[in-house]
Amino acid sequence: MNRRRPVLSAAASVLVAALSVTACGSDTASRDSGSPSSAVAQDNTKLFREIYTELVNTDTSHSTGSTTVAANAVKKRLLDAGFADSDVQIFEPADRKGNLVLRFTGSGQRKPMLLMGHLDVVEAKREDGWSTDPYKLTEQDGYYVARGTADDKAMVAALVSGLIQLKREGFRPNRDLVLALTADEEAGDHNGAQWLMANKFDLVNAEYGLNEGGDSLLVDGKPALQSVQVAEKTYGIYTVEVKAKGGHSSVPTPENAIYTLSNALNRIVGLRFPASVSDATRDFFAQLASKRSGPEADDMRAVAAGNPGPEVLDRLSAVPEYNAQLRSTCVATMLKAGEAENALPQTARATVNCRILPQDDPDDIDRRFRAALGDVTGVNIARELNPAGGISPVTGDVMGAVTALTKEMFPTAAVSTMMSTGATDSSYARSKGIPMYGISGLFMEQSDAERMHGVNERVPISWLDTSREFIYRLIKQLSQ
Repeated sequence: MNRRRPVLSAAASVLVAALSVTACGSDTASRDSGSPSSAVAQDNTKLFREIYTELVNTDTSHSTGSTTVAANAVKKRLLDAGFADSDVQIFEPADRKGNLVLRFTGSGQRKPMLLMGHLDVVEAKREDGWSTDPYKLTEQDGYYVARGTADDKAMVAALVSGLIQLKREGFRPNRDLVLALTADEEAGDHNGAQWLMANKFDLVNAEYGLNEGGDSLLVDGKPALQSVQVAEKTYGIYTVEVKAKGGHSSVPTPENAIYTLSNALNRIVGLRFPASVSDATRDFFAQLASKRSGPEADDMRAVAAGNPGPEVLDRLSAVPEYNAQLRSTCVATMLKAGEAENALPQTARATVNCRILPQDDPDDIDRRFRAALGDVTGVNIARELNPAGGISPVTGDVMGAVTALTKEMFPTAAVSTMMSTGATDSSYARSKGIPMYGISGLFMEQSDAERMHGVNERVPISWLDTSREFIYRLIKQLSQ
C-alpha cells in the first residue's frame, strides 16, 4: 500500500484486543482443515515460497528498482505452468515501470473477476536501522524480514501461485480471472493501476475485484479480526502558496511570505468538517461496540444506529482514529519557505493533505477549505484529487465467501467491513465502476502490521502458507 496506505486504527486495535479474550479453538486444526493431500500441498507451498522469495529479492523500489524485472519473472512462472504467451501481457508505459496482466480464460458464465496486487515497494535503506539487507529475504526469529514481505509481495505471490495451482488442477472458472500486477503504487508518476484503467480498461473490466487493503490480525497468536476494505477516502492535496517581494533581512518589512502563510495554516488547525457515517463505518462501530462496555460502547452503538447526537460525535472525535472514521480531514504535512538565511522570503509554500470521506462531496470540502483561509490576503490555493470511487456493496458474493471461509479456516476471527482512512489502487478501479474488496488473509500481530512502510518490515513465517491457502480457496470459491 502506498504512502496513502490505510493504517489500522486504534478502534480496530481495541476490537482485536477484546476479541482475544474470547478467541478459542485450535489454530493448527483450522489451518489443516480441508487441506489437499500432503504431497500436493507441499508442492504448492514450495512453488509459493519460490515465487515469494524471487519477488522479495527483486528490488522494485522507485529510485533503484524495476517492476519490469519482477513482471518478467512472474510471466516466466506463468508460461512454465502452461499459460499461453497470448494470455500474459506486459505493459511498460515508462522505463522500469512494467505492469503484468494475465487472463485466465473461463466459461464466460459470469463477468470477469479482477485480482490486483502491486509489484513496487517503499524505499528502504540499510543505514536507516534495518537489521538485515532490506532487499534480501532473511529468516529471523520465526519471521521473514525484508521490504515487501507483507506489502505487497506476499499477496502477489499468493495470487500467482494460486492461479498456477488452479491451472495445474485443470480447473475451469465460470468467469475469466484477470490478474493485474502493477507499478508505482507506493511512489512515482507512473501508477500502473491508473494507467491500465485509463488505457486498457476492456482488458481489466470486471464484475468486482480483490486487492490488498484489509487487515488480518492476531492477538496472542490467535486470529482475532479479518477486516474487508470496502471503501477509502479520496486523497486530496492542496498547495497553499504565498509570494512576496523579498529583500535584505537587515531591513524587514511588514510583508513577509512566511508570516502570511503561517496565518493561513493556523486557520487549518481549527478547520473541522461535519461528521458523516457510511454503512461500512456503522458496521465497524457496531462490531466494536459489541466488544466494549460503558459510555464509549453506548456512543459507538449510537453511531452504528445512524443517529449520533453532537455530544456523542464530540466524545468519539476526541480519539484521532475515530475522528478519521467519522469525518473528512485536512492537515499540513510539508513546508518550504525562503531562499537564504539573510534574505526576506519571496516564496512560502505548504502542502496540505486532505482525506475526504467517500460520501462527502469534494467540492463542498473545497469550499469549506477555501472559506477557512478566505480573509488571509495574498494566498494562492491549488487542488489535486485522487477520487476513491465510492463504497463497494457490503452484501453479496465476496463478503459471503470471506465470512464462510474465515469461519472455516480461522474460527476465532471476527469479520467486519472497514473504510480505509488512506488509499490503495482500488480507488482507480472503483472510480471506473468496479467494486473492490481489500482482503489479506495474512494474519499478524498489530506490532508487525505497524512495520509496513517502516524499518524491519516482516511477516510471521508460520502464517504465510496459510494466507496463500486462504487466497487460493477464495478465488476458487468465487469462480465456480
